[in-house]
Amino acid sequence: MIAKTLIIGACGQIGTELTEKLRAEKGNENVIASDIREGSEKLMNSGPFEILDATNYNDLEDVILHYNIDEVYLMAAMLSGTAEKFPMKAWDLNMSTLFNALNLAKDSKIDKLFWPSSIAVFGPTTPKDQTPQKTVMEPSTVYGISKQTGERWCEYYHKRYGVDVRSIRYPGLISYKTAPGGGTTDYAIEIFHDAIEGNFYRSFLTENTALPMMYMEDAIRATIQIMNADPTKIKVRSSYNLSGISFTPKELAKAINKKIPQFEIDYEADFRQAIADSWPSSIDDTEAQKDWDWKHEYDLEAMVEAMIEGIKASKTS
Repeated sequence: MIAKTLIIGACGQIGTELTEKLRAEKGNENVIASDIREGSEKLMNSGPFEILDATNYNDLEDVILHYNIDEVYLMAAMLSGTAEKFPMKAWDLNMSTLFNALNLAKDSKIDKLFWPSSIAVFGPTTPKDQTPQKTVMEPSTVYGISKQTGERWCEYYHKRYGVDVRSIRYPGLISYKTAPGGGTTDYAIEIFHDAIEGNFYRSFLTENTALPMMYMEDAIRATIQIMNADPTKIKVRSSYNLSGISFTPKELAKAINKKIPQFEIDYEADFRQAIADSWPSSIDDTEAQKDWDWKHEYDLEAMVEAMIEGIKASKTS
């Protein structure tokens, strides 16, 4: 029997592509998309969709019971750059949605929960190179604080109540299908659009700021893979490190130049530079590799090629 799935935050950067992939795998009618606002016509028309404010416990419970939901992917969040502008709103959104989902799982209203964490849980005192699974964190942003707090609560609900909650720490995610969502790593999406449209990009991070990144297709695959894994293989119930590729804006620009020789870049750091400086430059995801056989597929060259081809195709379709 196919599990009935609810995706919260289905109109966001990750949620849109996750909905599309899960509907292709499970059948449209088995994947209910939801968000506080309407999404694209394609998303709305491809299967069931609910307008849902997941900070409201009763509304979330009603949708779960109405559709007999088995598993939830909680993708709603306010990301790092935006959260710094609206700290209390970000804290409320990021934490209340998680507590609502955890409590519904505790009360056996759902069987399994995915909640994404982030490299934002790390901070200036964290080892920057090959950051290990267990290390000093001390996040310095509202987003990172909410994610670190969420990790502790996920682990607590698993140990105290047996909640089957699973999580990965996303690096910066890169996709041509959806617009950036206010994150510090969004330069790595914006740069492709500007390179194709005008052959010029002004980076809001300095040229040698190395950050862990991942092509969205790898991230979606990892998300589904950990949810499909045997529960006995999930040893980490806070959140797993997840690694893809690490590069700087300068290195990315150089890779784009191979495809678009006339492309130029300059640098004018803004408030997001301080956020990026507090994050790791590369991630050690040995635990994910060992426990549930994770392995990324896209390197820098393959990602650049996929992004340029994807953006060009979307502009002609």
